Parts: sequence; structure tokens; C-alpha cells
Amino acid sequence: MTRKNQHIVPHGDRWAIKGADKKRATSLHGTQRRAADAGRRIADNQGSELVIHRSNGRIRDKDGHGTDPFPPRG
Repeated sequence: MTRKNQHIVPHGDRWAIKGADKKRATSLHGTQRRAADAGRRIADNQGSELVIHRSNGRIRDKDGHGTDPFPPRG
């Protein structure tokens, strides 16, 4: 399975979950929080990264759900 990062992006007056390099939204949500919660489940299931954008399109936050090739020592 290809691990496509999931992006939470503004979509009109709603928020969309879009896979990296996809033109169509996977789903639309009324709030950024609901889109992020749904996107986080998808990213976790796929082992990909969740990228949350601000309303101006700039990246606000990233949340990795894959295997870290360089995990923290501890």
C-alpha cells in the first residue's frame, strides 16, 4: 500500500481531507477539528503523515503515523 500523506485543507466554507497529489477530497467536514480527527484515523490506518493547513493554506501542524526510521533514544 502506498502511504499518501493526508492533508487537511480549507475547501470553501468547509475543511477537506485530501490525499497527497489528489485533486478530489476524500471527505468534507464543517470544522477543521472534525476534519483533523477523521484525517488522523486515515493516516493512522495507512501509516502516513497528517498535515494540517491553516485557512490561508500554510502548514500549521504535522502528525506522523508511520514507522519512524530514526526513533528517539530513551
